Amino acid sequence: MSEADDHGITVTEIAAMDQPIDVSPETTAAFVGRALRGPLNAPVLVKNFAEFRRRFGDIWNRSSLGPAVQQFFSHGGKRLYIVRVANGARGALICLPASGSALVLRAVEPGSTELIRAAVDYDGIGDDELFNLTLQRVNPATQMVVDQELFARLSYREESDDFVGDALLTSMLARVEHPFPTHRPEATLREGRAFETDYVVAAQAGTDGVDLSDYDLIGSRKSGTGLFALDQVDDLDLLYLPAPARHLQIGPAAVLVAEQFCREQAALLLVDPRAEWQTADDAVQGVRELGYASPNMVGYFPRVKTRKSGDELPRPAGGAIAGLLCKQDRTYGPWQSLDQQGMGLDRNWIPAVELDDEEAHLLNRAGLNAVTHGPAGRARVSGDVTMSRGSEAHREFTNLAVRRFCLHVVNTIARATRWAVFEPQDETLAKRIRGQILTYLDCLNDLGAFADERFVVECDAGVSHRDDGKEHGVTILLVFHPAGCDEPVSLTLHITAAGCRVGTTAFAPSIENCA
Repeated sequence: MSEADDHGITVTEIAAMDQPIDVSPETTAAFVGRALRGPLNAPVLVKNFAEFRRRFGDIWNRSSLGPAVQQFFSHGGKRLYIVRVANGARGALICLPASGSALVLRAVEPGSTELIRAAVDYDGIGDDELFNLTLQRVNPATQMVVDQELFARLSYREESDDFVGDALLTSMLARVEHPFPTHRPEATLREGRAFETDYVVAAQAGTDGVDLSDYDLIGSRKSGTGLFALDQVDDLDLLYLPAPARHLQIGPAAVLVAEQFCREQAALLLVDPRAEWQTADDAVQGVRELGYASPNMVGYFPRVKTRKSGDELPRPAGGAIAGLLCKQDRTYGPWQSLDQQGMGLDRNWIPAVELDDEEAHLLNRAGLNAVTHGPAGRARVSGDVTMSRGSEAHREFTNLAVRRFCLHVVNTIARATRWAVFEPQDETLAKRIRGQILTYLDCLNDLGAFADERFVVECDAGVSHRDDGKEHGVTILLVFHPAGCDEPVSLTLHITAAGCRVGTTAFAPSIENCA
């Protein structure tokens, strides 16, 4: 599993060998967007909205990320990675006097609400070169200390092994700015108290920067910024890019890069309808003009609005739909349609555009799920389609439940069998892997995930003695018939130490030959 805790540190654990494969792992989503504070370009796992507020700040009218996160958790999501990105934001600046010079500290995390403070003392020090430094992060709402770092016996001299600039390279709160001090920083003492340390607050507040562009969201794969920060995440299932602001939309460039990223990660990208789409015909024509055609993309129409909202602009519901998909997997299984009892949207929401049955079918044929009135007038998502739009190469993956279930099976098996890459490869290993996977498929079958109980599981764990064995890793061939699919699906998993590559298999063993 993969966990990213408070400071964006990711730890990946490889499942123990021969352990039963978890039939229902929790679906994990990721959102990329702008926030008031928090680490930049680092995936941080949050499990409720309170955690998001503590780490990234409250809902902000200059960003759609906060409302999307709130939607996600209120609609049943449990695991969400946040990647904060910014455009031109700066961290707060602290100046600590140093006998005519200054030790200048810059907050690592930019933002106007990132409050840090520092204190200097000489406790336990007899050398006039050394000092102790304390850094604290303060919650702007409660004024409570939420993070603290202590650095003992630092030097102001750049040539010293204890140079403060080097020591703070490990800090999650601040870095040293040029010019460096020429003297030891003065002790920060409370006014009128000769022996009581006080804290110095920022002399210059941080800034929030300006609205995000598509390129801020995309970032750089080489630098691991933007959505590519999610390369650190081992268990990504859903990706959503909330609009940079209420008056802005995600551009096609960001959508296309995100789709390619999801294809590589075996994840799904959730895409909001464009604000200018006012009718079902607009939406169908818009999808065609944008050229969106991928089984790894999920779209919907229309947006939603609050009951009796008057002139309120319709809002995207992508965060809510991501939460519902996570809830559905936990409640019914990913092989089921989203249009189930208890899978409605917020009861205060209604579709921004009224759709009849003919329009809903038109949207479904174009690869868009329809947001319509359900039982008791509660809005719900119907259609269960991906945006593959009937592509011949991905005909079986036009069905959203089939596509999600296949990704679920692939990702679960890949994570659970990664241990095999580090084992001696022989026929015994192949049998162990095959037994582990067959037991997993049998458990899924007991839950009703398959149209029938015939499976093909073949494993090449060095048995073929290929010349490229070291790079080859472990190859697993799967053939199964998902519930709701017209025909069996064949997939090949190539698992190496670097990850898992998945391909469809044109010439697989026939499932008809299975008992």
